[in-house]
Amino acid sequence: MPGEYSMYIDGQWVGALDGTFYDDMNPYTGEIFARVPAGKRADAKRAVDAAAAAFPTWSRTLPAERQALFLKAAEILDSKRDEIVRILAEETGCTFGFAMFQTMFTPGLLREAAAQTHGPMGEVIPADLPGAMHMAIRQPVGVVAGIGPWNAPLILSLRSICLPIAYGNTAVLKPSNESAAAGGVVIAQVFQEAGFPDGVLNLVTNGPGGSAEIGDEFVENPKVRRISLTGSSVVGRQLAEKAGRYLKRVALELGGQNPMIVLRDANIEEAVNAAAFGAFLHQGQICMSTRRIIVEKPVVEEFSAKFVKKASSFKVGNPKEPDTVIGPLINRQQLEQVKKNVEAAVADGARVLCGMKFDGLCCHPTVLSEVKRNTAFSCEETFGPVVSIIAVDNEEEALAVANETSYGLSASVFTADLQKGLDIAERIESGIVHINDQTVHDEPQVPFGGIKDSGWGRFGGRAALEEFTELRWISMQRSPRQYPF
Repeated sequence: MPGEYSMYIDGQWVGALDGTFYDDMNPYTGEIFARVPAGKRADAKRAVDAAAAAFPTWSRTLPAERQALFLKAAEILDSKRDEIVRILAEETGCTFGFAMFQTMFTPGLLREAAAQTHGPMGEVIPADLPGAMHMAIRQPVGVVAGIGPWNAPLILSLRSICLPIAYGNTAVLKPSNESAAAGGVVIAQVFQEAGFPDGVLNLVTNGPGGSAEIGDEFVENPKVRRISLTGSSVVGRQLAEKAGRYLKRVALELGGQNPMIVLRDANIEEAVNAAAFGAFLHQGQICMSTRRIIVEKPVVEEFSAKFVKKASSFKVGNPKEPDTVIGPLINRQQLEQVKKNVEAAVADGARVLCGMKFDGLCCHPTVLSEVKRNTAFSCEETFGPVVSIIAVDNEEEALAVANETSYGLSASVFTADLQKGLDIAERIESGIVHINDQTVHDEPQVPFGGIKDSGWGRFGGRAALEEFTELRWISMQRSPRQYPF
């Protein structure tokens, strides 16, 4: 029987005000995974109101008290690992390996938040007035709205609200309708069980097509002071345009067309293993997934043969079987888009080296070669287990190809010469660059984020202070100031 979930508002598990639900589907079996409240704008408003009411008390809660709650939440999340792995598989088609990665990563997010409860420090600034003292202080902003995606829901939903709450803000979380349980309900359950006060975290869910009106409430409601979105560049641009009319700051982590450069002096075995992980983890449905492998011609034949052999060996099918590498895409629409993008590349002259086979919503690992530069396929994002190998004459051409996209999230370069790798890393137009590693990597303490169409703002480490606190100047006259009149 399908499960039935509720929203979490002001410490209570509630349904939508109009009583409606939608069906959250299992992408592998095609069966109903759960029934979830189809929240509307009015539900978002009551969640924002609850967060705003909780803010004055939570913002004055001692850092040590907030820290203890986050550490307890980390322990609880650890204890729920097996349950969450099952939910991730059944709700999002996540394979065992990526589900384990999410459940092992996220307690670290909570512990990083615990560490940062004492982080919003200020400074004393030299004053040019006699008897004056100038201080710069950081304070929480108020209510933060977090909008999470479906592709890594446990990590990315938690990331959107975790550090903001640690800094003394309160939050409203809206997960994707494709992952309401893994990206919303599970997180709210952990926060409730850990003992976070009512209203500090609130959860609103919506049915298909219902995201826009909830997003509009976040943008237009003056009680919401920041919005955090992880999603597509199209949605990010729409949100930023609307928020601009209200002078409301948004932090955006969007799409990527992430290149991996393999130079002629690279260790080919290591590069092949890294590229396979970066391209095919979670069926390539990760914003950081390796999309283009740019290889110098002296080693492209060797690399291609070994890479295709490895990709062709991956087990495709049921995500609940531990040895499955490639599970289903999230829905039929996503599958059809992958097909359409690859067919367009082939029509432009690309060659399929392996893949383009489908079992239900499962797409076998697909590798293309001879993809033309400056085509839609080479510049835009295909969100699936599809990657292209591009041969180049030298490292300068490799760098030029890497930068031939409007995206700039993650990139990597493989070389035996670390100085050369660093030189290239500094010239790649990307918010993140890994030397001798693939493109899919994140840690709670690092300043994660992209440039260009991949968004703005940083989500991890102390860089998140810039996004989710206000920097204020306070001055104090310790002796009377002399005025000219």
